[in-house]
Amino acid sequence: MRLDKYLKVARIIKRRTVANEACSKERVSVNGKEAKPSKEVKVGDVVTVSFGDNKFTFRILEVPEGNVAKNSVGLLYEILS
Repeated sequence: MRLDKYLKVARIIKRRTVANEACSKERVSVNGKEAKPSKEVKVGDVVTVSFGDNKFTFRILEVPEGNVAKNSVGLLYEILS
């Protein structure tokens, strides 16, 4: 699954266009490297999203096939910091 779509499906960023812009502006990194919106993510990847002075780091536990129910989102990733 593409990085921008994963960020939207996992409800880390509300809209895919906003996720796409964040990736394009180098605010998202995967495994310590800046990532483009089209980067394919897989289980075990460590993703860092930066918003201003805040950083949100998480590990991907599951990559869903499609949309995910709101109460199941917490099973997709593990918050590291």
